[in-house]
Amino acid sequence: MRSRIKHFISDTALLLRSVPSPIVTSFVLSVVLMNLLANKTIYQRGFLAVDGGIVVSWLSFLCMDIITKRFGPRAATQISIFALVVNLFAVGIFAIVSIIPTETDYSAFNGIFGGSWFIVLSSSLAFLASAVVNNGLNAAVGSLFQANPDGRAAYYTRSYVSTFAAQFVDNMVFASLVFMVFAPIYWGGFRWTLPQCICCSLIGAGLELLMEIVFSPIGYGVTRRWQRDGVGSAYLQAHAA
Repeated sequence: MRSRIKHFISDTALLLRSVPSPIVTSFVLSVVLMNLLANKTIYQRGFLAVDGGIVVSWLSFLCMDIITKRFGPRAATQISIFALVVNLFAVGIFAIVSIIPTETDYSAFNGIFGGSWFIVLSSSLAFLASAVVNNGLNAAVGSLFQANPDGRAAYYTRSYVSTFAAQFVDNMVFASLVFMVFAPIYWGGFRWTLPQCICCSLIGAGLELLMEIVFSPIGYGVTRRWQRDGVGSAYLQAHAA
């Protein structure tokens, strides 16, 4: 067990050295920002509810798609876990600052940065589940394009399919936990029905897919440049052995 843990740590360290820092930084930042921006609902009507996290959520999935294409789904999931840990650390810092007593009324600040434990738990589980689905499905769809695995059609198809499916999982897990499990307990009996959760999750996944379609050419360009420049060769050689 100890040797497996040491191998996992050393392998993750090699991965973090291999993936260019701008991608890792952008990924981690997008995860932290999503957690904060989700506190604001920017549109709500009927079954559709869109929070501020949609402004940066596309960046998280774009980074995962890029990492999966070059380094594989396992590496992308490792980076996702790393981003989740950093986000939980940030949430902890925000919570500590929000409970520090002050003479000035900072209730609005505390309400946003303090958060609710079940919101953080639900969003963390939803993100982890969606990351596993996105990375695994992205690689699986990509394997179908054996004739030209590095072409535009292959990259766009694997990105679109995995993003829609993973975003649905993310939305569904979050909505189900928050509005069907915790809300009835902590929000005075307020709850969503299962059809509401499914409908909202599908609509949200559709909106995220549109964002992916707009920005996926950037991801394709990055992966082609990485392949040309041999980015991450040490990690790839270590896992090819």
